[in-house]
Amino acid sequence: MLALGFLLLAAVAVATVGGVLVSDGKDVALYGIDMSPMALFVVGLACGVLALVSFRLILLGTKREVRVRREHRQVAQQERRQQEAVPPSNEPPAQS
Repeated sequence: MLALGFLLLAAVAVATVGGVLVSDGKDVALYGIDMSPMALFVVGLACGVLALVSFRLILLGTKREVRVRREHRQVAQQERRQQEAVPPSNEPPAQS
């Protein structure tokens, strides 16, 4: 999810920068596509929504990674405690 969020955010940034640099108030050609200022506004609005979605994906991915790391740390601590609780026996087995 984290990688998808960053990829989506990069695509939004490219589209937004392209829209900002080509706008002169009249006819606009965004990456070779002729469009009206209203269409450019709609593209900008879509970029804003996609930016919010990508930030949400990044947030969810980060929370998930933190949760997984915390769980791994807890499991490792439990294993260490169990190993410390049962000391290894260095005595040879008793013969009868």
